[in-house]
Amino acid sequence: MKRAIGIDLGGTNIKAALIETGTGEAVATLSMPTRDGEFIDGVPQFAYTVRGIVQRLEAEAGEGELGVGLSAPGLADPNGSCIRWMPGRMSGLEGFRWADFLSRETRVLNDAHAALLGEVWIGAAKGCQDAFMLTLGTGVGGAVFSGGRLLKGKIGRAGHLGHISLDADAPSDDFKTPGSLEDAMGNQTIEQRGGCRYPTTLALLEEVAKGDVDAINVWMRSVHRLAAGIASLINVLDPEKVIIGGGIATGAGRQLFDPLTSFLDQFEWRPGGHQVQVVPALAGDLAGCFGAVWNLLNES
Repeated sequence: MKRAIGIDLGGTNIKAALIETGTGEAVATLSMPTRDGEFIDGVPQFAYTVRGIVQRLEAEAGEGELGVGLSAPGLADPNGSCIRWMPGRMSGLEGFRWADFLSRETRVLNDAHAALLGEVWIGAAKGCQDAFMLTLGTGVGGAVFSGGRLLKGKIGRAGHLGHISLDADAPSDDFKTPGSLEDAMGNQTIEQRGGCRYPTTLALLEEVAKGDVDAINVWMRSVHRLAAGIASLINVLDPEKVIIGGGIATGAGRQLFDPLTSFLDQFEWRPGGHQVQVVPALAGDLAGCFGAVWNLLNES
């Protein structure tokens, strides 16, 4: 196929792109609100919105029926037909069969998996056969590309790198992991880590930039733990690159990468002097759209 449609279905917005499959170029893009929780005759509103987006981009392409790659939160079914497990939010998403609803070839993928595949296709991991990605936001997402293939695991759970344990004696996170990387770095725990002084990580970083000693201590402790997690994952996965994305990474910039590099100089095992590149994500807001199309084309 010359063109395909990538859909990134999020809790707040639906992003979409009409993508040239040969060049990886987005020739048209759209973004619309998800309207989670709204239904029409028992069907989630976001499904109708996706259908409308597909029809609009397909008409713009003028090439007849186009395949669709769709990324969304949750564990995707191994055959790529639907999101099999997504409790607690995105009502109606679990078990929703997109190919039937859209009446065309459609493959579904977890959103973090899709983000990494977008980086593999057009971003910071382009040309890599082995890489992993961490997304630093409300939580800590992740995905693994190993030996030229996305690592999905038996039930699609592989890549939940934010739920590795850094401290077995610490309280458990929402996924039952004690002292997780997500709790050490995710925005959802920043008030607890910062003694209720900072409502968000970016607010913390504003104080870091002003030289506030307490803020610096909270931030450096968080990055210290992130570095320990990355060094551990490097030992397990032996990547060419580590990609760091998400809103915290984008907002922090060098405030994150400079101390992270220093800590990795202490923690990373470097046989023969080999140092793994740790780099910011480059594919941008449409990474999930690109990754979903990559998955459609490569049936990973």
